[in-house]
Amino acid sequence: MLTTLAVENYRSLRRIVMPLRALTVVTGANGTGKSSLYRALRMLADASRNGAVAALAREGGLQSTLWAGPEHVRKDRPTQGTVRTGPVTLRMGFASDDYGYLMDLGLPVAQRSHFDLDPEIKREALWSGPFLRPAAALVERSHREVRIRAASGEWQRAGHQLQTFDSMLSEFADPERAPELLLVRERLRGWRFYDHFRTDATAPARQVQVGTRTAVLAPDGSDLAAALQTIRELGPRGVLDDAIDLAFPGSSIEVVNTAGRFEIAFHQHGLLRPLSGAELSDGTLRYLLWVAALLTPRPPELLVLNEPETSLHPDLLPALANLVVTAAKESQVIAVSHSRPFISALEALSPDLQTIELRKEQGATQITDQGPLDEPPWKWPTR
Repeated sequence: MLTTLAVENYRSLRRIVMPLRALTVVTGANGTGKSSLYRALRMLADASRNGAVAALAREGGLQSTLWAGPEHVRKDRPTQGTVRTGPVTLRMGFASDDYGYLMDLGLPVAQRSHFDLDPEIKREALWSGPFLRPAAALVERSHREVRIRAASGEWQRAGHQLQTFDSMLSEFADPERAPELLLVRERLRGWRFYDHFRTDATAPARQVQVGTRTAVLAPDGSDLAAALQTIRELGPRGVLDDAIDLAFPGSSIEVVNTAGRFEIAFHQHGLLRPLSGAELSDGTLRYLLWVAALLTPRPPELLVLNEPETSLHPDLLPALANLVVTAAKESQVIAVSHSRPFISALEALSPDLQTIELRKEQGATQITDQGPLDEPPWKWPTR
């Protein structure tokens, strides 16, 4: 389980060291940095597939995503603009019950290349324990060089150099010399993210699809019918029917199989025929998508949800909260939400829920009521 998330110089996240629990909800007003935290987690997962640089490029590049304020925020007087005296750096990482990982990205040395705006990975580190310290470091990367701590405790060079845009997670995973690196890489690749599902008239979830066993709902919801049927056949008995009845009393869901093509049939009290996926309201369809995502028969280690309450009627929020709490029994869940009723429903179901509220202070995201002594221990490496 992740215990700490740390981000520095990413958009409004000037410096954040956030504690995490089995079920954590991040909330706050619009523009306080909730979406930036979600994207930072996605970027860490992207590093395991060598996609962190590309993810930054899609957001406009390193210069567009860097913290735009001053290096040192003065609380005693207003500040405006930034004059950098240190190296340009964007850093993010996490600690878990056993291992931690971080990466530090910066600007490249100009080489008259078409890719001179691509950021470079300057440092990476993998360690055991709650934070990076010399005695706990297991694998370190400095610019192109990777070194590994041997069983004797001595550092050994990995034997080959990395490209500046390659992560050691994706390019160096030796099961004999660095099994911990391979383990962390596979964990990150298993993290699951769900953002806003499409529910418009041409949404993939409304279409009839060829059905195969689907233990994990696709990010666009295109295999919704197959995922629901998989839950019915492989999940706990009655869990799917209970989730539907809790949200829509007296209703039920059926998956119609026509020569291998699956279609949703939603039975509702008072109607003489079931409704197809194309006929469902946006809110009903969105709830069914969350049912398929959260009741997965193959739960991940980490499940990250971005504003799951979007477009749902307030009457559906207790049922959605029940889905999230159920999922948190098998997976660590981090949910970003600005809905007070939804958070209240979660609090009523889960006494162990951790709610973290973000606020802005002089343009920088802060965790409400968190002082310097309240932060989890964390240390960034020097370049």
